[in-house]
Amino acid sequence: MTRVKRGLQTKKRHKNLLAQVKGFRMMNKNVFSRAKNALMKAGTNAYIGRKQKKRTFRAVWNVRINNAVRMHGMKYSTFIRALYLKRVQIDRKALSNLAVDYPTVFEKIVAFVK
Repeated sequence: MTRVKRGLQTKKRHKNLLAQVKGFRMMNKNVFSRAKNALMKAGTNAYIGRKQKKRTFRAVWNVRINNAVRMHGMKYSTFIRALYLKRVQIDRKALSNLAVDYPTVFEKIVAFVK
């Protein structure tokens, strides 16, 4: 049986992985074993970050709504409860955008639920 040298596939795999970790620091950018671990860790952190991003944006929207509602003499919790009781179905993202960009429209919403 003839000998099979497997260098081409290995070199291609290593080259592709090292291209993905371009910009990493120290040995994580040029040593294959370290680069492989760094890329796996980066993928895990990216996945976690995508989940955390949703949480932080919701928190930002809540703060914006709270600040806008307090200018009209209400608290955030009472405002959200009043929206629920009046069956107003606007999500927090839209309310936040209204509060920041269109304060007169937001004021009408607050007046409606008061």
